[in-house]
Amino acid sequence: MAPLTGITAAVLAGGLGTRLREAVADKPKVLAQVNGRPFLAYLLDTLAGAGVRRAILCTGYLADQVRTAFGTEFGGVELLYSQEESPLGTGGALSLALPLLDSSPVLVLNGDSFCDADLALFARQHLACGAAASLVLARVADVARYGAVETSGDGTITSFEEKGRRRGDGLINAGIYLLERFLIEGLPAGRALSLEKELFPGLIGHGLYGFAQGGKFIDIGIPADYYAAGAFFADRRGLRPSGGQT
Repeated sequence: MAPLTGITAAVLAGGLGTRLREAVADKPKVLAQVNGRPFLAYLLDTLAGAGVRRAILCTGYLADQVRTAFGTEFGGVELLYSQEESPLGTGGALSLALPLLDSSPVLVLNGDSFCDADLALFARQHLACGAAASLVLARVADVARYGAVETSGDGTITSFEEKGRRRGDGLINAGIYLLERFLIEGLPAGRALSLEKELFPGLIGHGLYGFAQGGKFIDIGIPADYYAAGAFFADRRGLRPSGGQT
């Protein structure tokens, strides 16, 4: 059995996307068109290719558009929906979706970023070291926009640096996580919560690992990077981009 066949995935797709409004004004970020496809389709392609069979889409802003666009199945992946009525952040969205998250660990993906990563290898590494939580890390030329992540030789995460505190080459959180279900069960229900700011820093020294095996990375949260996404995905496939985003 493939390492991810029995693992449920959750895609965090509820963000308001305020910084992207000038480029994508009438739809949630996950439906932003990249080379004629919704950005979310690229994430779901990755899940399907890794053997994931069940994914929960954690929606919020313009949630009905996501459900209409993707329905109940994509590439052999069953799709279910957890819709927040008000913004709950990355942690609050997972807490709300908990009744649908029927595996441990749970694979979590940010809905507005993409990283080439071997998810099967990531799962094997997570299980081999007995991690409570694991993060895929990507190397970028300038960590200033994202904040840096430092690890020890065995992958144990030792620190997070806030955005803007350091510039230059380094490792960043690539927005792909494996979380043991007890961590999600322990999140306070019904309130906004950030995994990145409120959960992960408290796990340092308590089974938090980072695996720097992520490849190319893009975050479409701002217009400049969204406009670059067409070339990013075309380059991954060895194709030329079909034109500007719509």
